[in-house]
Amino acid sequence: MTLNGTLQILLFFGLILAITKPMGLFMAKVFEGERTFLTPVLGGFERLTYRLCGIDEKEDMKWTSYAISVLLFSLVGALLTYGLLRAQGMFNMFGWNPQGFSGKDMGPDLAANTATSFATNTNWQAYTPETTVSYFSNMVSLAIHNWMSAATGMAIAVAMIRGFTRRSAKGIGNFWVDTVRGTLYVLLPLCLIGGTVFIAGGVPQNFLPYQIVTTLEGAKQTIAQGPVASQEIIKMLGTNGGGFFNANSAHPFENPSNFINLLQILAIFAIPAGLTYTFGKLVGNTRQGWAIFGAMSSMFLVGAIVCNTAEQAGNPHVAKLGVATQATATQPGGNMEGKETRFGIGASTLFATITTDASCGAVNGMHDSFTPIGGLIPMFNILTGEVIFGGVGAGLYGMLMFAIIGVFIAGLMVGRTPEYIGKKIEKFEVQMSMLVILILAASILGFTALSANTTYPPGTTAQTFDDKHAADEAKLPPLASWNHVNGSTPSNYLGATTNNTNNGGAHGFSEILYMYASTTGNNGSAFGGITSNTPHYNVTGMLAMLIGRFLMIIPLLAIAGSLAAKKRVPESSGTFATDSGTFVALLVGVVFLINVLTFFPALALGPIVEHYQMSSLKAPI
Repeated sequence: MTLNGTLQILLFFGLILAITKPMGLFMAKVFEGERTFLTPVLGGFERLTYRLCGIDEKEDMKWTSYAISVLLFSLVGALLTYGLLRAQGMFNMFGWNPQGFSGKDMGPDLAANTATSFATNTNWQAYTPETTVSYFSNMVSLAIHNWMSAATGMAIAVAMIRGFTRRSAKGIGNFWVDTVRGTLYVLLPLCLIGGTVFIAGGVPQNFLPYQIVTTLEGAKQTIAQGPVASQEIIKMLGTNGGGFFNANSAHPFENPSNFINLLQILAIFAIPAGLTYTFGKLVGNTRQGWAIFGAMSSMFLVGAIVCNTAEQAGNPHVAKLGVATQATATQPGGNMEGKETRFGIGASTLFATITTDASCGAVNGMHDSFTPIGGLIPMFNILTGEVIFGGVGAGLYGMLMFAIIGVFIAGLMVGRTPEYIGKKIEKFEVQMSMLVILILAASILGFTALSANTTYPPGTTAQTFDDKHAADEAKLPPLASWNHVNGSTPSNYLGATTNNTNNGGAHGFSEILYMYASTTGNNGSAFGGITSNTPHYNVTGMLAMLIGRFLMIIPLLAIAGSLAAKKRVPESSGTFATDSGTFVALLVGVVFLINVLTFFPALALGPIVEHYQMSSLKAPI
């Protein structure tokens, strides 16, 4: 690592540490319905929303009703988005579609994948935004989900907290009230302030048509623009990640300066970090919240350091060619492939670590161009279940799931019924937690195995396929047609020579594994070397996103309901302290060991074997 990279990590972490308590304290008051400094301004809008939507503020939902409300809210939003995307050519009022994009640019499978992606807070983009969706689609069809899915995540996290705070209760809160409060008091003011700062910092916010300019070399270039700032702030604050442009936060309109880059990564962690303090505050012991924060922080710092170190070391094959790979006063050294020169290695690796820790998916560099170990860190961050701060709300309730498993293991060690935050952890809670882990692993590994083996027969190359198109097409098994592009390109057979939907060898396998980790983990980032806009990837990716979102949420809400119904158990001399450094170490160990044991074989086939190939100067890369 360089001094520059180290200082960037420390500066960022120091700022997050400084805002965690005030953010958490404010959100605790919001979700408990207490008066805040925003109540005089927004209280009337809150009450009006309840009246217009027929919401009974005092209704307390059982976990089943809460879960049904989450599913219906997400389903209706997804169906609305699908319809608007397919009909986007009809909406050109106020100049909201100056490029004339239509439903043809969003085919049925792509529109379904995109609607599911934004409804699940994944924001996986199998399309090129500036050549596919109108301003109207960006604002109404897509960005609205950035608000809805983020507010949903916060609501579920608060419901999970109530499972620990309530005693012998039937309900865990009101989903509609939690969602309204999260939107009005947390997301809205932060987006208004952040969006204004982004505009002042050079992020566009307009409805002008794309500009055709002449470059210094005399060539014609189309410059896309639009209402970028308003989408950019909620993209980061809501840990959504869906960029206005295909280059995402590497694009100078989305991320024009180092200052804006810093604000963006702070926005990604702001709410997830604050929710750890909210947890401690609401359960009546802020040390419990700091313990969760400590576990998340330790994993974040290790990941950031390893990723930065790997990228700064560079590629020995490049060094062998006589290219200087050591950092000097005039050049950054290391592996600069796929990175914005404005940000360099330090800011790029920090961004990659943060965005995959927090299930955001925004990128300011291409993970596909990272070194094998540098790319392994973002991938493993997602494979943890996105619990290293995680998405808005999702990180906290995911980490609480691992905490339940952790205290269960600790209870087995000392031979007594485990307890956490005054609640006995029994068979049902452990079963639901393990169910989540098994479902997520099955989705990631199952879809990866399916796609890695949905191939053309060994020996089929692009050349033979092109020369004998009709004959080869007739010989292919039905599954093979799922993956190839436009009916004429071989799919992802790892030994094919050219024109694959992704690269060959270990790196190609990593691209497939990363895709399903990202979609199941509701992250949305990609290695970038995979052609994901095919019927096969659109359908399987959509299924992975649904599994990762809702088959995690439902069991965890069931845990919340079970815990809320239990009486509080007083602490005794045999109670395992869950607000200590020992618990932090246990929690980190549980997260690490479960995921290493689950995913190591797959990682060994991808980034690990690729690392050894790169390290050997005789091996091909």
